[in-house]
Amino acid sequence: MNWDRWLTPRRLRAHGLLLALTIWAFYIWAIATPTLRDRNGNLKGTDFLHFYTLGSLAITHQGSELYNMDTQAAVAAQRVPDARGIRYLPLYPPQVSLVFAPLAHLSYGCALALWWLCTAVIYGACCYAIWRVCPNLRDFGGTVALVAIAFPAFFHLIAWGQTSALALACFTAGFLLFRDQRDFAAGLALGCLIFKPQLALAAAIVFILTGRWRILVGSALSAAAQIAAGIAYYGVEPFRSWLGTLRAVPALLPSFEPRPYQTHCLRTFWSMLVPWSGAALGLYVVSAIVVLAGTIAIWKHQESLSLEYSALLLATVLVSPHLTVYDLVILAPAILLLTDWLISHPSAPQGTGTLIYLTCALPLLGPFTRWTHIQLSVIVMTALLYLLWRMRESGDSLHPSGAHGNSKEMRIGLTGTYPRG
Repeated sequence: MNWDRWLTPRRLRAHGLLLALTIWAFYIWAIATPTLRDRNGNLKGTDFLHFYTLGSLAITHQGSELYNMDTQAAVAAQRVPDARGIRYLPLYPPQVSLVFAPLAHLSYGCALALWWLCTAVIYGACCYAIWRVCPNLRDFGGTVALVAIAFPAFFHLIAWGQTSALALACFTAGFLLFRDQRDFAAGLALGCLIFKPQLALAAAIVFILTGRWRILVGSALSAAAQIAAGIAYYGVEPFRSWLGTLRAVPALLPSFEPRPYQTHCLRTFWSMLVPWSGAALGLYVVSAIVVLAGTIAIWKHQESLSLEYSALLLATVLVSPHLTVYDLVILAPAILLLTDWLISHPSAPQGTGTLIYLTCALPLLGPFTRWTHIQLSVIVMTALLYLLWRMRESGDSLHPSGAHGNSKEMRIGLTGTYPRG
């Protein structure tokens, strides 16, 4: 049975349009209230309040309060009365507050609207930049745009008011620079992930064990520059406080992850499935090692940058000790690159296209994990990474199949053929 034959451009456009209209119409209805609370009683922008508060502390040079939850709750309630009673666990490094200092000069509503706009622009620019280097997707710009708008991770990114678009920009720049064989500059881009260090874990391990020293030097320099900016502004004490907070994270995880069903990584996959914490941790470590080993094998083969980088992004998500649904936007380049690659490789394993589709769509089912205790998205991402490793091992599907990849009259679907457009 051909599991991918159903994935036609027309069907993908229909799915994208239906999903985009549904989720965004619901969200617009939910936030269409006269106050800063939506119809569900949640503060609009949710996590953006934390960044707004950090920016407020930066304005007044209160570096000593960057990791004081009580002070931050008081500042948030003072600046945004509708936020009274909301508390956040401060885990971001000091320099993040400097990014939000300009927005903290505005009212919360104006700052949130501007951040939403910046997030959407960054996300759109990253998707566009990757699409431009995907020759087999060039004729399907409308379909790509619809799917990008409907991507559940992007929806959650906006709804939560989070910073993952910046991480997406780092990964996108890294890919484009790798494509130009500028490893040091790519390292500079990836080193900027120090503001979300859990997203740099997989890349650091892969590049160390594959001996990509130019990348590592670039990453170290840009990460150090970020840290230095925070120290120059506040002094060294907030940086020390941040390191101390990171060391305490294991004990703080219950408050750090109040909704584990919204997380999509191996650690929480096992913790939701296995009731014994020690066993769950052991399974996470073992499975993370397997994922990293497979990713390293793909990078050592050095056949296709699209496969290598997609594998790295999948490993980044799976291995991260903490990854919430909005962080899945970093998979947008992988989804585009793998789809483009698959179109010109019809001999790829059956079901690859379906796994790409499910990687994009399954975050919608995250809330059901409260009852099933099985995060399906993690299983699908692991299966997709396994297929990439298997293609690397066999070598049979790594090269385009003759004229299929370059035909002017026809395009290869995820399997089979269909008329262009």
